[in-house]
Amino acid sequence: MADTKEICRAFVCEALHTLKAQKGIEIEIDAGKIAAEIPPNPEMGDLGFPMFPFAKAFRSAPVAIAKEVAALIGKKDAGEFFAVGPYVNVRLDKAAEAAKILSKIEKEGEEYGSLLEDGTKALAGRRVMVEFSSPNTNKPLHLGHMRNDALGESVSRILKKAGAEVCKVDLINNRGIHICKSMLAYKLFHEANGDTPEKLGMKGDHFVGQCYVEFDRYLKGEKDKPESAHPEVQEQAEEMLRKWEAGDEETRKLWQMMNDWTFNGVKETYDRTGVAFDKFYFESETYLKGKDEIQKGLEKGVFFKAADGSVRVDVTEAVGKGKDGEDHEKVLLRKDGTSVYITQDIGTAISRHNDWAFNELVYVVATEQNFHFKVLFYILKKLGFDWAEKLHHLAYGLVNLPNGRMKSREGTVVDADDLIDSLHADALKAIQERGREDEVGNADDVAEKVALAALHYYLLQVSPVKDMVFNPEESLSFNGNTGPYLQYMGARISSILRKAHDAGVEADASGVALLKGAEEWELVKTLGEFPSLVARAAESLDPSIVANYLYAVSKAFSKFYQTSPILSVEDKKLSGARLYLAKCTLTVLKNAFDLVLVQYLDKM
Repeated sequence: MADTKEICRAFVCEALHTLKAQKGIEIEIDAGKIAAEIPPNPEMGDLGFPMFPFAKAFRSAPVAIAKEVAALIGKKDAGEFFAVGPYVNVRLDKAAEAAKILSKIEKEGEEYGSLLEDGTKALAGRRVMVEFSSPNTNKPLHLGHMRNDALGESVSRILKKAGAEVCKVDLINNRGIHICKSMLAYKLFHEANGDTPEKLGMKGDHFVGQCYVEFDRYLKGEKDKPESAHPEVQEQAEEMLRKWEAGDEETRKLWQMMNDWTFNGVKETYDRTGVAFDKFYFESETYLKGKDEIQKGLEKGVFFKAADGSVRVDVTEAVGKGKDGEDHEKVLLRKDGTSVYITQDIGTAISRHNDWAFNELVYVVATEQNFHFKVLFYILKKLGFDWAEKLHHLAYGLVNLPNGRMKSREGTVVDADDLIDSLHADALKAIQERGREDEVGNADDVAEKVALAALHYYLLQVSPVKDMVFNPEESLSFNGNTGPYLQYMGARISSILRKAHDAGVEADASGVALLKGAEEWELVKTLGEFPSLVARAAESLDPSIVANYLYAVSKAFSKFYQTSPILSVEDKKLSGARLYLAKCTLTVLKNAFDLVLVQYLDKM
């Protein structure tokens, strides 16, 4: 309906100009102030344009302006214009609008949502790199990673749907003291036994994560038994890191073996959840990058050398003054010339642009790193990279379970694989309790798809910036705003189409003019919003827009189906038109499902 809105807005703008001339008023009409709204009551029409912004210029009440503007427009091909209080409302030509929307859906099929009404793609010509996940190779993926992964993958798909060229990258954090802690625990508790993930029947990432927990427990000792603590292992881990950085052969060999265990395990989880990347970057290969860029910036006067010999930059302009009014300075090279974390990020960003010349880069990272990214983007701009103006931090809030926050070191993290396994088991149980095994075909495969839909949709329906609590039981509900409910709605429409085919009833576009009911029209309008909604979700990097749209479509279809029988109606023309509407609804659901990582099921 986006083009219809623009056509109606143009009529209102033209009428305002005419009214201005009639009254001899010398004002400029700002078309941007002519906003289209949806009236609260369908009886008021389909679109409404408030006249409040023009009251001062016309020196008249908005109610009076609305009456005069509506009278000047009257009835057009797009629909009938009339005044409702301070609004110029439009009652669209339902038959013409429905035919236009549904024929576009039928014609474009899987591509519906990519093209705006004028045939263009909202983000055509944009090259966007998206970094997300960024796991550590000392533990498996957990629930927090699941939110990050869902956001990154969903945003990437939405950007691509809107016409952007997308490159998905993953920075694997595979070096540092935390990695050495797992390595030391392996040497202490497993090496002598020749333990491997295969020998113990574990995924590699789970085994290495177990080592990380074992290190922490050994370091701290048992509660109320201080003599059981081993504080000396902290220094041993630090010594192991020094050996790694010095290229010690034995240390590097152990590191490579355990990194492979973890990385291969993580990739299994990626495959399971439908997450994929175009390129992996490894911190072990990037942690020294950026030093040359800092030296160049020092020579250009962008950075300065502090009294202690370190290289710094004043970032007060980016982050403001401190709580005591002091300027903020960021260390970029320590006094001994070694790099810090942000040095690596500077070098990695530049290397990525050299690898794949993006004009936008999106970092999907928790809100806890807001300060870091403000500083990073500021420094890259100061270094003169024009693409630095298009760097975005897609910050997302914490995700926890109802019983509280997760802690990796204490082994209380909600492992992603275990969580999906649990959701899978509960979904399979629900299928079996309903006696649907034979009907759905491969019940185990369906349970897996239901579990992933439950997880992904629950994580994506909330605006990214908000903290959230993931409730497994709620996520699996087949009623309400959940992934399984949406899958059920898709399966329900598929069932209707199968029954219609068996009854010899075919979808018929020629009877669209018969779709005059309130519920039919509401569903048609909702389907017509999809292309502009995809564009809005892409611009705002917010998958919750698509998720909530899916629920709106499902509710609209449910109301339509309750009030508008398809196969039992005597008028075959009307039956075919309603089936055509159902078929178009399924197309939109499938297209939107893919954007929020919900797999379509034709039977449930």
